[in-house]
Amino acid sequence: MYERKIIPNLSCGLDLIGEVLYGKWKIRLLWFINEGHMRPSELQRKIPDASRRVLNIQLKELEEQELIAKKIYAVVPPKVEYSLTDFGQTLIPVISALGQWGDKNEEKLREVIMKRFEK
Repeated sequence: MYERKIIPNLSCGLDLIGEVLYGKWKIRLLWFINEGHMRPSELQRKIPDASRRVLNIQLKELEEQELIAKKIYAVVPPKVEYSLTDFGQTLIPVISALGQWGDKNEEKLREVIMKRFEK
């Protein structure tokens, strides 16, 4: 796995949250785990564009950042479930606010995003 060699700049809250939430699927993973989709296979179905490998990497990072907890059940076949930690729960209102902003500005956002593909 890729290991960072340069220490990130952590001089303000935006830098800190960027370091924690950087990753294409992390916000969606947190949201779906909050909604009750806790098994890796459920998360894969909710985010079909993401590879299983990338989801596993990002789940591991979220676990290391203490935003989610992983519970492994001693059954055959093995069963794994993820849940938000208390710390992770504090991000849900922030993610909700971002989603509301996206919904409110959906037309403009689509327009500026699609400009890249009109060339």
